[in-house]
Amino acid sequence: MVEEYQALVQNNTWTLVPFHPSMNVIDSKWIFRVKYNSDGTIQRYKARLVAKGFQQYAGVEFTDTFNPVIKASTIRVVFTLAVTYNWEIRQIDFNNAFLNGEIAETVYLSQPA
Repeated sequence: MVEEYQALVQNNTWTLVPFHPSMNVIDSKWIFRVKYNSDGTIQRYKARLVAKGFQQYAGVEFTDTFNPVIKASTIRVVFTLAVTYNWEIRQIDFNNAFLNGEIAETVYLSQPA
């Protein structure tokens, strides 16, 4: 959790502001997960700060959502190419990923309890 928090601070993810009753504040929470090695032993613990987006209303508080996903058929094609050309496949696990998008709206997120 410390690594995730430090990454959020280093990337200037937020500015702490005092609460005002006119603000529409979205709740947040920490999600914890255990990452395992292929043999089942614990590799590390992960934490992620998430907004409880289900409290928002489409068209009022946001207009678009974006969730990058990959199709299973794409993965099969990549594996087929790797086997055909004898390529080595490695898995990469990113500790933090930040999109470089700019938003026009001001979003207020509560500090997790």
